[in-house]
Amino acid sequence: MNSCFIVFLLSLVFSLFIEDFNTEAAPEYLYHVCPNTSLFAPDSTYRSTLHALISSLSTAATHSIYGFATATAGRNPPDQAHGLFLCRGDLDSTTCSRCVATAKRGILERCPHHRVSAIWYDQCMLRYSNQSIFSAMERLPNRVLYSIQNVTDPTRFMQLLRETLNHIAARASAGGSGKKVAAAEANFTRSQKLYALVQCTPDLTASDCVKCLQFGIANLPQGKQGGRLLAPSCNLRYELRPFYYASALPSPAPPPPAPATGPEAQSNKSTVIIIVVAALSVGPAFVFLGWCFGRKNETETDAVQGQGDQTGTAAVYVLDVPFYAFAGMIISCCFVTGRTEITPSEPVQYTLATIRAATGDFSNENKLGSGGFGDVYKGTLSNGQLIAVKRLSQSSKQGTEDFENEVDSLAKVQHRNVVQLLGYCSEGEERLIVYEFVLNGSLDKILFDPVRSRELNWTTRFQIACGIVRGMCYLHEESHPRIIHRDLKPGNILLDSEMKPKISDFGLARILGANQSRVNTSKPAGTIGYIAPENATDWEISVKSDVYSFGVLLLELISGKKNTSFYRPDEGEDIAIHAWEILSDDTLSAMLDPAIGETDSEAQAQVVRCLTIGLLCAQKDPNRRPTMEAVFQGLSPPLTLKLPPQAALVFGRTERPMEELETDKSTGSSMWSATDEMFDPQSLAPAKGHDVP
Repeated sequence: MNSCFIVFLLSLVFSLFIEDFNTEAAPEYLYHVCPNTSLFAPDSTYRSTLHALISSLSTAATHSIYGFATATAGRNPPDQAHGLFLCRGDLDSTTCSRCVATAKRGILERCPHHRVSAIWYDQCMLRYSNQSIFSAMERLPNRVLYSIQNVTDPTRFMQLLRETLNHIAARASAGGSGKKVAAAEANFTRSQKLYALVQCTPDLTASDCVKCLQFGIANLPQGKQGGRLLAPSCNLRYELRPFYYASALPSPAPPPPAPATGPEAQSNKSTVIIIVVAALSVGPAFVFLGWCFGRKNETETDAVQGQGDQTGTAAVYVLDVPFYAFAGMIISCCFVTGRTEITPSEPVQYTLATIRAATGDFSNENKLGSGGFGDVYKGTLSNGQLIAVKRLSQSSKQGTEDFENEVDSLAKVQHRNVVQLLGYCSEGEERLIVYEFVLNGSLDKILFDPVRSRELNWTTRFQIACGIVRGMCYLHEESHPRIIHRDLKPGNILLDSEMKPKISDFGLARILGANQSRVNTSKPAGTIGYIAPENATDWEISVKSDVYSFGVLLLELISGKKNTSFYRPDEGEDIAIHAWEILSDDTLSAMLDPAIGETDSEAQAQVVRCLTIGLLCAQKDPNRRPTMEAVFQGLSPPLTLKLPPQAALVFGRTERPMEELETDKSTGSSMWSATDEMFDPQSLAPAKGHDVP
């Protein structure tokens, strides 16, 4: 211990000596965004909630091992706020904390009354929202910055750059160190090296991290000596000079040793944790004391939306002093105190007593609704948090299977358009699932109510449709594991305080294996009117089964009527055939819910587009239906949609040649073909990122 103390004193004295010569540059502002679509009043509850949230994040930054933390403030929506920060992966907690503190002041100054905001500095990013932003891959809004200087051999340089970035993107996505960051250098010429760094927020899955970074790589400028992309879920940068601390970045992880067994295992595990925490938290602080900072101004030009504002960036030159790394490691081992870092939590296992107390012992006053699975109750936990509790029927064996299936399906799912699973309870014969409480209940209770349906104007209905598609894209393509919902209908769409949708009720959901695209079932399942034909006849399901259900749901959202109200067995009539006839006869008013009220020409064009998409989804042949990703892209002009033949919507008929219906008269490519490759790639750019068009 005496030796450690001597080393500590020597290092401290020398660090004070060099402090006057080594003043660290302040974080450099790069970009911010705060949409005017969601403002709060200066005296509102959200203001105090937001300040509490940002203060919590600033405090967390002082001891964050991974340079990342999330936080939520406020008990109930709409006054809840969710936020996170991400520091550059090569920085220590002191530098990270300094940047987050700067970002805290900067975001409140630049976005004083906004519910949704984000700000980027060269060392960190801070963002918050009144909607959950955790574990959701977001590529928009983004900002591309680049140097005005060109490289000498742009073709060879871009090939080298793409190879380098793709390599470190794969490394970063693995996130073996707890951070999703990686860097590399590569020789460009005899006198020039390429330096590159990529990073994702650690709450992303490996697949989402790669997707975000690949989006950034695809949108970098061509042939420039330096460039960077700033996005909510990831960032990347490259230069022909060093700009990061290579020795402070995690190295590719070696294969793990065989796990220890017996009484020594726990002791060894604790020792390893202490050493790793010491190396990652305290050691780098002393490494940085030996680094000298140079500063070089470089002009960067904004490449987004043709804007021409210029931003200065700092060039950092690194001189590594190994003694301080060594001294820091020794001091860390002698004096470090372990801390627990915030990580994504598993669903809470509540006691039955807790749920009984929260729901008033399942009182009728707290009952929100009933279904074949059982009843749903509103509850309030002891900390004031509102919850929704699904109480599965005790008399049904299927109820137990649905319970296990729903908990398994939702345990790892986090998306703003999917209801959040908070926990569960399994005691005796009780099977309870606890969700976030969603203020406006299910869509069917509003959509099919002659009075409440007036709350849903066309803008709101279109927002709901886009949100459902966004959530289904996540479940089908981005969730790990991928999920088929199997019971998509208005009754399983919940609406929050801002009428934004959340997909719920995963009791019938099926998880797809890594290489699976379809599953055979022992019997059909779902709700009559929404079950895909192949599920009803062949007991086969796929992601295209959900697409069919969504098509019916979308047509109901437009008409305000249930599918069953159109059913005429003697004529083979249903909502899809009715919609097809409406579009063919150009009598839109006959399909549009009168509760929507007046619509302008833009809204009418959106209605026609949604009707056409609904029909494309509701075709009897699953191979002719689009994917949910294609549906999302089709929601936005200038893509041209083509109406499928009427026979494609009805059992037992021979298809006639396809009849076309252009819903957008502007120049665009056809959406429809017999496969899912339905788009001209040039027309897809505005729709990328799963943001509402």
